[in-house]
Amino acid sequence: MPYRLWAFKFVCTQPRCKRQKLTGCGVYKTVRRVLDMDGWYYMGTEYLECRLCKKKLAGWSLDILDQLDASHRSIFPAILTYRLSCDLKVVRLMRERTLGNSVTRLYNQLREQHSQTWMSRTLYYLSVCDHFVVPGAAPLRVTPPPPFLDVPSAQWLLTVHGYDVLFQLEDFKARVTSIFGSILKMDSTKKVTKKLAGAAHGTAAWATNVGNEYGQVLMTVLTDSEGEGLLDMAAGLQQRYSRAGVAPPKLLYVTRDCCALMGKGKTAAMFSQWEELIVRLDVGHLIRRFARGVTTESHPLYALFLRRLSSCMLVWCADDVERLLEAKRGELKESHITGLSDAQVLKRISLKEMARHCRRRTRGAEETERLIGELLETFIDATDTLGVRLLDRDRMQAIWQTQRRHLVCIQDPPGVSIYTKKGKDVTKGGVILPVLRCARESTSLESFHLHLNRFIPGLPP
Repeated sequence: MPYRLWAFKFVCTQPRCKRQKLTGCGVYKTVRRVLDMDGWYYMGTEYLECRLCKKKLAGWSLDILDQLDASHRSIFPAILTYRLSCDLKVVRLMRERTLGNSVTRLYNQLREQHSQTWMSRTLYYLSVCDHFVVPGAAPLRVTPPPPFLDVPSAQWLLTVHGYDVLFQLEDFKARVTSIFGSILKMDSTKKVTKKLAGAAHGTAAWATNVGNEYGQVLMTVLTDSEGEGLLDMAAGLQQRYSRAGVAPPKLLYVTRDCCALMGKGKTAAMFSQWEELIVRLDVGHLIRRFARGVTTESHPLYALFLRRLSSCMLVWCADDVERLLEAKRGELKESHITGLSDAQVLKRISLKEMARHCRRRTRGAEETERLIGELLETFIDATDTLGVRLLDRDRMQAIWQTQRRHLVCIQDPPGVSIYTKKGKDVTKGGVILPVLRCARESTSLESFHLHLNRFIPGLPP
């Protein structure tokens, strides 16, 4: 009863009442039954009335609760639905929705807790009644214990979870729009839009996401095209940075529209307010463009060709590799393995370890062009044991002529740090190694696309 106990002054929300003060008019006649962790409890409230419009409001209505301050609003214990209510202790268990934490599992746990509590209370009640049974006297008429009230369905619990999400919507919006970054990545997918059903089916063709160097997603939009359809998204993103007073990002990785033959590229034109923004092409997508010239991905030389192609564009930093070699040699020495050459120690280092502790840099446009040209000359006539060619000559030559101009777009810009430290440094073999995260590729966004595709129910048409 916030009006009587806390002496809050509530006003009518109707526009014509001009914030008329509400007055108490008794106790609300309806009592709500609230689902708790191991049982049920009942909740009552007061009635408030506006003397101008004669509108009456229960103390637990949203018009009243929204007028409370944060400290008193947090005391309200439940989320109300049409017939029943759910305690916040139960609601909080549904906020961490993971693969092993579903509403069905919560429903089964609540049923078990409720049944155990009801059984123990019933047994205690009957045991107390036994004390009133006197031998030789007339049998005592015992009132039967109250029946077991079953837990509502899992679908109802999911509905309550939906209400909980709606009540926190403004908080979620504030959290999402408070994410920024100095290095951004933009990627699109069709997997999500293919799951649109009902009236929304066919209204969008692409789901575009923008992430930062830490793997966080800044924005997600559904559009009918990738080019001009993203103008509103770009304007909103620039406005977010401007309103927050955050420095504009320095670098943006994209999968298309990175440059133009004359003037600015389409992506740079979209973010025209960020004059110093550098647009770069994702290296992984450029490699995939070259992979289209392969006759079949099941070719024995396919993986080797892609590894060599990647090494033509990127090279490991010698200082980081030397430090990792020293750490690995120290680990092997602790295992009483000594006398190995650098090449032998390097073979014992996995690619995952290299990516975690070593940085890679681009080679430069001229050197990259020379190395890729030599690589294509080497593999252009390569075949397997059955004589099947790895590369389609005409197709690969056309790809090389088209993609050659994008070699400038994949180079690391000077003065921009592509790597950030992730977590604490680790010690291996007595050598302290940093744990690094690379912002160059859009792998984090592709993982987010996969998560969205799995999270949204249904099958694509």
